Amino acid sequence: MNEMEQKVLKTLSHQYKTQAAASTEIINLQSILNLPKGTEHFLTDIHGEYEQFNHVLKNGSGSVRRKIDEEFGNTISSKDKKSLATLIYYPESKLEIVEREEDNLEDWYKISLHRLVQVIKRVSSKYTRSKVRKALPKDFAYVIEELITEKEEIQDKEAYYNEIIHTIIRIGRAPQFIIALSHLIQRLVIDHLHIVGDIYDRGPGPHIIMDTLCQYHSVDVQWGNHDMVWMGAAAGSLACIANVIRMSARYGNLATLEDGYGINLLPLATFALETYENTDCDAFAIKFNTDYNTKDLGLDTKMHKAIAILQFKLEGQLIMRHPEFHMESRMLLDKIDFQKKTVCVDGKTYPMKDVDFPTLDPEHPYELTEEESKVMLRLQQVFMRCEKLQRHVKFLYSKGGMYKIYNGNLLYHGCVPLNPDGSFKQVEICGKEYSGKALYDILEYHARRGYYAKDAKERALGQDMIWYIWAGPGSPVFGKAKMATFERYFLEDKETHIEEKNSYYKLLENEEVIGSILEEFGLDKADAHIVNGHVPVEQIHGESPIKCGGKLLIIDGGFSKAYQKKTGIAGYTLVCNSRGMRLVAHEPFESTEAAILKESDIFSDSIVVENFSRRKMVADTDTGKEIQENIFYLEELLEAYREGTIMEEV
Repeated sequence: MNEMEQKVLKTLSHQYKTQAAASTEIINLQSILNLPKGTEHFLTDIHGEYEQFNHVLKNGSGSVRRKIDEEFGNTISSKDKKSLATLIYYPESKLEIVEREEDNLEDWYKISLHRLVQVIKRVSSKYTRSKVRKALPKDFAYVIEELITEKEEIQDKEAYYNEIIHTIIRIGRAPQFIIALSHLIQRLVIDHLHIVGDIYDRGPGPHIIMDTLCQYHSVDVQWGNHDMVWMGAAAGSLACIANVIRMSARYGNLATLEDGYGINLLPLATFALETYENTDCDAFAIKFNTDYNTKDLGLDTKMHKAIAILQFKLEGQLIMRHPEFHMESRMLLDKIDFQKKTVCVDGKTYPMKDVDFPTLDPEHPYELTEEESKVMLRLQQVFMRCEKLQRHVKFLYSKGGMYKIYNGNLLYHGCVPLNPDGSFKQVEICGKEYSGKALYDILEYHARRGYYAKDAKERALGQDMIWYIWAGPGSPVFGKAKMATFERYFLEDKETHIEEKNSYYKLLENEEVIGSILEEFGLDKADAHIVNGHVPVEQIHGESPIKCGGKLLIIDGGFSKAYQKKTGIAGYTLVCNSRGMRLVAHEPFESTEAAILKESDIFSDSIVVENFSRRKMVADTDTGKEIQENIFYLEELLEAYREGTIMEEV
């Protein structure tokens, strides 16, 4: 035994102090290895659509309804199955309706409790008793364990369980117990959740989604470009702050910042009202939804234009600081001819819809006015001091990264930048060139330094890199040659609006290329999959999310309402359990209210991606590898106890 092994065993001996304790843990861990692997749930490109996100999370992409069908078959009606599913999804709201409308409440409680216990028995069957016990709500843990555990020694089992349920009802605890059972089913249906990027922007509730994720039992996040820009804003990047506010204004979501996060936009509002009072703002129309308060439309339009001009100035400054970004073509304010009302883009001149920019000095177009500087300083302070935003961003850093390798699959939001021939594209970062996995790793390093570095210079560089990850041509999570924000606002010519995608997206069906990406990240190309988001799959035009014979899955199907006309559906999710992988295509979600009152679920269509040749067990997972390592050291400890190398605590 070498010195390091001795230290490991000594540390382990503090937890398992005797041969009996070590032996018991070995037996426990060995039994866990032979259980079916837990269900993984993959979601991407949620874009603030919190109602649909919450519903998909509650129903496990149809997993709850499937478990109800498996348990009850034809023994209860379809109507009763729908009612039971709705109760599991929204127990508090459903109970309010039932208690108001049900004539025989005691019978309803009795039937519902029995059915919920049956569902829990089914969904908990793949877990150890210990794992289920840890998931039990504290107030009802003992009683639930009694109800779901078979007791061989009791002869009249039905009477025993009926008496427990009768007592729960008699003492007035049925509603609380039903709520606890429903949340437990939701908890057990999904063992681990993967969010493959883009929680933020467009929809009204990213802060609600983040609150849900912060409380979730097991989750990881692969950062999307829209997440990155919010992370940069929280870190204090002025360019990122301007982008975040501009997009919130554009989609009528300033309430997300003001009400959701408590960020005070009054300095910007006051500045916009004064400076843009008599300015043409037609190019900055708000794309609002039915929840938008139109009384704010005039002010929001002015704020939209004010922050857009600030964004273009700040991005120009950033690009000048970093010639290695090779983004000079994105500096367009200095290319405007105010007399002719034209701009030169990529060597070609176009007429502009709007050149009414009261804060722009043609001689120094990227300089902020004194008032603009004051506004940005105030905004920087409120973003950096926003407790809720900082808590959410710290969660993204602690649970997230640019990519994830999990149970033999590769998860990332955007792409691996490629050349047209399928080779890995070299991208210059701080004077050195990176590609493939190394590019992901160096960008993640700088993104973390941009938030956490103590050194001001290092932190500033990291924040500029976060902006580059959001919009740079070499960024894996952006994956396009340019972000045509300026052109979309000011130029009629639709050709200028095109954002050319990286060659990766033309090579998705190339087995050799996809195999080389998997190998680059250390995975077996024969068994592994890539799970990808970012680019909406246009099912309405016959496009399939399953690429390269199932090796690559693009699961962005339009969670965001802004994309649903383009995709024809309302999002994909991916479910991977012990028997295989299936892709679930969702129809648009009406509302939470409709789901409760009409007992309407999201209609979802499942596509089998792969059926495993044998059922996958915990031993086949990353967790299984950790358990096997623990067993190895515990067996070493056991041997050390027997040989007297390490002494038991008597």
